[in-house]
Amino acid sequence: MSRDRLGKGLGALLGEYLEPRAEAGEVRKLALAAIVPNPMQPRRVFAAGELDDLTASIRDNGLLQPLVVRPAPGSTDRFELVAGERRFRAVTKLEWPDVPVVVRDADDETLLVLALVENLQREALNPLEEAEGYEALQGRFGMKHADIARAVGKDRSTVANLVRLLKLPPSIRKLVEAGALSQGHARALLSIDDPVRAGELARQAAKEGWSVREVERRASGPAPKRLARKSKPKDPVVRALEEALQDHLATRVELKAERGGKGSIAIRYHGAEDFERVFEKIVGRPVSEIVE
Repeated sequence: MSRDRLGKGLGALLGEYLEPRAEAGEVRKLALAAIVPNPMQPRRVFAAGELDDLTASIRDNGLLQPLVVRPAPGSTDRFELVAGERRFRAVTKLEWPDVPVVVRDADDETLLVLALVENLQREALNPLEEAEGYEALQGRFGMKHADIARAVGKDRSTVANLVRLLKLPPSIRKLVEAGALSQGHARALLSIDDPVRAGELARQAAKEGWSVREVERRASGPAPKRLARKSKPKDPVVRALEEALQDHLATRVELKAERGGKGSIAIRYHGAEDFERVFEKIVGRPVSEIVE
């Protein structure tokens, strides 16, 4: 997709690709088995109820708008979806042998932008799916936030703020994807450097139904204070064990001995991603599989 096309904005994109006219010879039938989903599709969550309703409607009324596909790269008989993921899923459930389509030439950049546009028009993406789509445009195609904003019809600041949500720990992102927290809640939690504290606030906010303002108030408050203790000379054996743990976890580890043979292990982490790396190294499972 050229930058000139991006500059035309949302209307041009929709008019040219997402609402094809059924002109003579333009719509054709393809075997459903020859079509594969859009590899750039940013949407991962499809509500079962909505898909069931669409399937019932297509069963009763037929497919009122053809799918838009492109020839699959490197193949002579396969096609990739450009637009119409929900319709494709519905006719797949209905086990149609073939389906009406319009074939368009579209590069990867076009494919991703149009998938974003189609979902944004329906407000079908959750904030993180939208953010991941923007990040892909930025990372894979070198598009700046201003270019992306023009392509999808949003303000540059809106795009930038959404992409920032990807810095949240996976446990919080999971709550946003599930709809338990809004984009406003997630943005308030970005101000917390400690991922453990951020996760605790996120779970409490989702459980108790806090407003965005309440999350902002608690996020801006002081973190619980920890009492500092004077360090004592370490036993050589304890020090050797510390070093072995540090080598395994690739971070600072401190063994703290107490009376009666008791003690604790303090493990250092540097930010949300490092915390989750260390956690998975110890437990063998990612945080997102454990924290619901």
